[in-house]
Amino acid sequence: MGLRRCAVESTLFKQWLKNLQSETGILANGDMLLKQVLIQGVDMFGKRIGFLKFKADIFCKETGQKVPGIVFARGPAVAVLILLDSEGETYAILTEQADVVSCMSKVRVPTGRVILELPAGMLDDDKGDFVGTAVREVEEETGIQLKLEDMIDLTAFLYPSTGCKFFPSAGGCDEEISLFLYRGRVDKEIIMQLQGKETGLRDHGELIKVRVVPYRELWRTTPDAKVLTAIALYEMASKEELLPSRT
Repeated sequence: MGLRRCAVESTLFKQWLKNLQSETGILANGDMLLKQVLIQGVDMFGKRIGFLKFKADIFCKETGQKVPGIVFARGPAVAVLILLDSEGETYAILTEQADVVSCMSKVRVPTGRVILELPAGMLDDDKGDFVGTAVREVEEETGIQLKLEDMIDLTAFLYPSTGCKFFPSAGGCDEEISLFLYRGRVDKEIIMQLQGKETGLRDHGELIKVRVVPYRELWRTTPDAKVLTAIALYEMASKEELLPSRT
């Protein structure tokens, strides 16, 4: 089977088509028409397709005007806001991605900058195990072992019409993220042990450093959209008393 055929039959592409035809999709009311799709790039993650880049020709039926349609497809992902209380202070756990080859340039290549981020990752399959993926990513990136039942889905508080996900870059990417919250209490020694801890799957080229930041400073510490969105959802959910009480 050719690469382009694989792309069209991939979960990423099928999910994009499904979104087009969903209740809030571009094609839902019949005013728009999808004429053709040109596959421009495919990145393989082992035996599966990880990223797709394609151009979709979508037109307004009434005016004939074409809608900008360059798509970078990477599919659903998860991120976790970990808040740990210790000696009267609440701390957030962030990660810093490093280059495992040189260990000199600790940057996210697409941004060209050092970015502190929430523990996060892509779904590896089409089974939709968002909570399980979130727990696994936290352990891989921070070494912290969480329980499924302790995770709170912050994006679940959004209206159903949103799909209960958020799109960090809807102008060019289909990535939709589920944001989870974990809250716990630890001794100050644990906080000190986490700061600067090196983790990550080395055989996958990952070298990750854990960064611990006081929650009160988190909103001005990083430009990561996942962090800023998580803060907004957490604060609003707290204000509306939507979060379960802590034992």
